[in-house]
Amino acid sequence: MNRPGLIAAALATLLPLSAVAQQPLSASDWLSGSVRGPTRESSAWRPGDRPPDAPARPQPVAESGAVGPVQVTRLDGGDPDRTGTTSPRRAGLPPDLWAGSDAGTLSQMVLATPARLDAMQDLLKRVLTAQLAPPTEAGNRGQLFLARADRLLDMGALDQAQALLGAAGPGEPEIFRRLFDVALLEGDEGRACAIMNGTPGIAPSFAARIFCLAQSGDWAAAAISLHGAEALGLVDERRAILLTHFLDDGLVDGGQILEPADRMTPLEFRIHEAVGQPLPTTPLPVAFAQSDLRLNGGFKARLEAAERLAVAGALPASDLRRIYAEQRPAASGGVWERASVMRTLEAALVNGDLQQALPRAFEEFRKAGMADLLAEMVAADLPDSDDPQVAEITSLLRAWVGLPGTPRSEPAADLAAPPQPAPDIRRGEALLTAMADVDAALEGDLARAGRGIAMLRALGLDADADKAETQITLLPQMTAQP
Repeated sequence: MNRPGLIAAALATLLPLSAVAQQPLSASDWLSGSVRGPTRESSAWRPGDRPPDAPARPQPVAESGAVGPVQVTRLDGGDPDRTGTTSPRRAGLPPDLWAGSDAGTLSQMVLATPARLDAMQDLLKRVLTAQLAPPTEAGNRGQLFLARADRLLDMGALDQAQALLGAAGPGEPEIFRRLFDVALLEGDEGRACAIMNGTPGIAPSFAARIFCLAQSGDWAAAAISLHGAEALGLVDERRAILLTHFLDDGLVDGGQILEPADRMTPLEFRIHEAVGQPLPTTPLPVAFAQSDLRLNGGFKARLEAAERLAVAGALPASDLRRIYAEQRPAASGGVWERASVMRTLEAALVNGDLQQALPRAFEEFRKAGMADLLAEMVAADLPDSDDPQVAEITSLLRAWVGLPGTPRSEPAADLAAPPQPAPDIRRGEALLTAMADVDAALEGDLARAGRGIAMLRALGLDADADKAETQITLLPQMTAQP
């Protein structure tokens, strides 16, 4: 079989980035305010406040008895679609990237654009955090901003999502409920509850209001709120049972196992932990893995969460390297084995003897589909070597991360594609489409990936195109053969 054929065959069994058989839940499925209660629910209500059906904002005094127009609540203040945490110049993107497109189309594309290849993960994060001009076509103001934040949440990139949301300010419910969930997953719910308790009308749900009343020490008000919400049918039975166990510590030792929801929210996840029935994060969206990074959990869970987040591009490889070194492995196999070979490799980097340590580490990480993470962690620290095997691995890892001075591999022939014309408008749509095309390489479609790379070049993103082309070409060497 020729070289392009070998590449295409190998791409069918790639890194875990391509092994996911189905799309994970979107942030819109697991955010704490997305699983709505009955239509009567008013998230800011508590006993003594206005009734649930009262308007959340002061309304103008009517001038007549006629029925008024339907009120529509939008994100106030400046246009959040302009918000970003990175300048266009630093992101390497044109400020008018979204020109000619409407917010609805872009929002759908942002949420659906895959980013499994390292090069595309980096590019997508720059697109999501860049401070670009809003779409020029009419649309719902703030829709694209929320889609960008949700895509960061889907990647597990909580820090970047929090910074983006914070830049727009927490004063709107749709922004706040995302900040609230980030705080829950990072174990900083005290700060989120302090904002919510001081801002009527902003709570994501009754459950969030009750949780924060208890978290601030007002257990009596929390209990009264729960009782009132149950009586009015504003909290479903399963959630009411969960909150009852949370508020009544006498039930903790009762032995009743609380069934988790089919679609777990960060709030319910944190309540399960609070009542002594913590849930594993592995079957949950990757953002939940951030919870396992806290130092109050077990080291194995911390390691597994760090690896999962690093694979998704949400945790810098340098952080993963540091976590590997925190403790000695307690067992062998799986994540323990990778922690062990990393400790051995770290020692070898100090004494300069990589002849055994580097090949062993490379095989262990490649077997797990994580050779790309090993490259990100150590490529820059690898010295030149006279040992042929060590030199070959060193060259491969350096080329993967694109270190300056590293010779570029000859691109796979199937990636060749004719130059594409640069679009005058709707360049953002062209970019997101190109990224999806590049991702097709992980399914073996090199011709489509080549067209995506050509479009990246047409858009002036030559460095990103070069990196994607190199990584696709090197994938067979970075991937363990079946």
